Amino acid sequence: MSATANIPSFSSIQPGIVVTPLLEFRNVQIVYDNAIEAIRDVSLAVPKGNIVALLGSNGAGKSTLLKAMSGVLYTEEGKLESGSIQFKGENIHHLSPDVIVRKGVVQVPEGRRVFASLTVDENLQMGGFLCSAAEFKVRRDRVFELFPRLAERRQQIAGYMSGGEQQMLAIGRALMTEPVALALDEPSLGLAPLVIDRIYDVVARLRKELGLTVLLVEQNAQRALDIADHAYILENGRIVLDGSAQSLSRNADVQEFYLGMSGAARKSLREVKHYKRRKRWLS
Repeated sequence: MSATANIPSFSSIQPGIVVTPLLEFRNVQIVYDNAIEAIRDVSLAVPKGNIVALLGSNGAGKSTLLKAMSGVLYTEEGKLESGSIQFKGENIHHLSPDVIVRKGVVQVPEGRRVFASLTVDENLQMGGFLCSAAEFKVRRDRVFELFPRLAERRQQIAGYMSGGEQQMLAIGRALMTEPVALALDEPSLGLAPLVIDRIYDVVARLRKELGLTVLLVEQNAQRALDIADHAYILENGRIVLDGSAQSLSRNADVQEFYLGMSGAARKSLREVKHYKRRKRWLS
């Protein structure tokens, strides 16, 4: 199965039915410092109510796509040179970050980025600063129901919390905005397996109970494929493979290069070079 510049119909999810994407990246090219091409002609679609995984190794360009979607590329001298990013059929790539959030597209960045000097409650207040007092209480109670640990530590300074607790808080703060589409950038990075289980359980619940649309950026391919409907693999700024999560889980190349299901270890440099050449989708 090969990737193309066309937006897929997702017939693998619902045979014979074309699902209209809620969020789309169309032939996106991103350049840094007017010289370095980080993303080349990338197209992907996130249908409403689906979890779509964007997989790839460190430096593949995954976070760059999310920064373009969130309107913060300019902070790193990045620019969307061509293509478009659409939400509900409207171009959003030219909008400011606050307007994009108000429209319902919210990102939880890599590294959590909580307000370290504020308490859990104060961090959640920052996420829900536009809502009324009554709405704030309802949203906060929902976050505490999803993450009971945050309720227990609501008065604790965020900077003194564990990495897993900070990740829960970052997701909770994003949920306070009532997002329509939620983008998670490496939510499992550096966390213990039990914490990862909890976070992924919450992501699955958000889709099932609230109908939330999720774009999940991960290096942990197996965990992402376990809950995703569809997945894309990004390498060197290009989509090299896409398909249903089930089909990619069964793909021999994906199993070898991303899921660690290869055979005997390679012992020589010559064998390593041969191994790299076998990534035939890069040719």
